[in-house]
Amino acid sequence: MRYIAYMPMSVGLRWLFDGAEVDARVLALMRGIAERGSLRQACGDAGLSYRHAWELLGRLESAMGERLVHLERGRGARLTAPGARLADMTVEIETRLQRELKRAAADLNRPLGRRDAAGAPLRVCASHDIALDRLAEALADRGAAPMEVRFQGSVDAVAALARNRCDVAGFHVPELPGRQPLIEPYRPWLKGRTLRLFHFADRNQGLIMARGNPLRISTLADLARTHARFVNRQPGSGTRLFFDALLAAHRIRPAQINGYRHEEFTHVAVAAMIASGAADAAFGIEAAAAQHGLAFVPLASERYFLAMRDATAASRGGKVLFTALESRWFRKLVGDLPGYALPARVVPMSFQDAFVQH
Repeated sequence: MRYIAYMPMSVGLRWLFDGAEVDARVLALMRGIAERGSLRQACGDAGLSYRHAWELLGRLESAMGERLVHLERGRGARLTAPGARLADMTVEIETRLQRELKRAAADLNRPLGRRDAAGAPLRVCASHDIALDRLAEALADRGAAPMEVRFQGSVDAVAALARNRCDVAGFHVPELPGRQPLIEPYRPWLKGRTLRLFHFADRNQGLIMARGNPLRISTLADLARTHARFVNRQPGSGTRLFFDALLAAHRIRPAQINGYRHEEFTHVAVAAMIASGAADAAFGIEAAAAQHGLAFVPLASERYFLAMRDATAASRGGKVLFTALESRWFRKLVGDLPGYALPARVVPMSFQDAFVQH
């Protein structure tokens, strides 16, 4: 009998710029500069000689046509605004993709019988959420029923669920002035349908500013008064809907916000823009601000919901999801996220039950 040796397989990332592969060490070098403020110390962390580091940086700067690192005598090294944006976005993209690559590698290495037993993954369309991202990664690490999460706008997510394009939709409902929840954009997709809503988490939304809040911004009116460079979320996202509703409630026109049409697609992305110096302010969740050590002024709280059909809730993947949501390990996983609070119980409700007073 012949035996075939089992060789574990792995999946990796490589970066291309205009068709040419970027040495991964130069990206690690840039992250080291951002963290340490010293090119020499960053070289040591990346395992590069000082001369080789400059060669790699020079090639990337020449290819991009941008200065990425600035050296000052007696003050060390710092990333320029383009360099900081490249480093921050690289970290964000790698973080998001690594979960998918790790899941793919685990599936490749899982014996066929176990792969069949795991069942089809839950397809999740959801508004960007850090806790949901952590949950999906943790379930993949634990070998549980997988979740394929696609982040998009809240309205697009519930529309995808209504059109049978996903199994679970994640969306958030903020409270407007007067304690009225912003539910109108979701009514056409949720009301009258046999869907189950689950209260996933509460989050703080507010203004995100540079560390120390140098422009002394504390209200929406301050955004217009200071002409702060604002970075917005994309149309259709729950955060954009919330921001627009707040502007209307305070009688502030979008044209008064410098950068209103400058858009990014996640809370982490807008925070990275401010951390890099490319923007002064944004509207987003407290946890994203905390990741970059940025100033945050809370303006309102909101509820984040997961919606699904009865069949999904009763499926193996649905049961694994609910068990995880009520587990101690998930609460510990989210416990260090500023501005987050989890409900005591995760119970199903209809759209009418969730918003019966409205």
